Amino acid sequence: MATIVSFLTETGGHLALRILTLNTHKGFGHFNRKFLLPELREAVRAVAADVVFMQEVQGAHEKKAFRHARWPDAPHYEFLADSIWPHHAYGRNAVYPMGHHGNALMSKFLIIDYRNVDASITKAEKRGLLHCRIDKPDDSDKPLHAFCVHLGLLEKHRQTQLEQLCDLVSSIPESEPVVVAGDFNDWQGKARKVMASCGLTDVFEARWGGPPKTFPAIFPLFRLDRIYVRGVSEHEPIKLPNRPWAHLSDHAPLAAEITL
Repeated sequence: MATIVSFLTETGGHLALRILTLNTHKGFGHFNRKFLLPELREAVRAVAADVVFMQEVQGAHEKKAFRHARWPDAPHYEFLADSIWPHHAYGRNAVYPMGHHGNALMSKFLIIDYRNVDASITKAEKRGLLHCRIDKPDDSDKPLHAFCVHLGLLEKHRQTQLEQLCDLVSSIPESEPVVVAGDFNDWQGKARKVMASCGLTDVFEARWGGPPKTFPAIFPLFRLDRIYVRGVSEHEPIKLPNRPWAHLSDHAPLAAEITL
């Protein structure tokens, strides 16, 4: 088992956190051939993130639970959180006869409250914006707002969802820090303009000139995933190794360090 340490640090009165976002692909590797959730848990632990944003998290699935011997008894977000992240939230989006899946967030700090905002455009493609208010471990009474998102496959749907997300962010006082992370499915890079309009900065674009390629994980060609911030004093992207991530999901993860 990997040795786990918290990244949480205080520098000059400021709080530094490590965040991670990944599409878990419901616990399966490429083409749904292998169930790899236990291996994914070890990889997530090794990053030692304070807050983890996750998409396509399986809440339950009766048939898959019967077929796969290593399928956990608990929902996948609880299995991944285990004893490392005592606080977690789940936003159920897609519900079907055998189970359901959605977005989830794991935190080492108290989640004050959360809501899953319906961002579905059609009944066939259910989407949600999971908004959590996190109690920061410092003297400030201002929470950290964390939005875990998974946007639609069609450009016109994504534009509507981006505007909805931007309205939510704009409603938050500017004095309260915001992190938005997840699978934007934005291979054309059109989210940039909308996100900038509500004061959000892409951590990777600010440092490297653009978001990294994350899909497919085994040979990334498309820039689908993002980490945006607002109201933080510093932010720095983290370059994660290809292994073991390349075979654990169809998306590569993203990580960053932020200073509040």
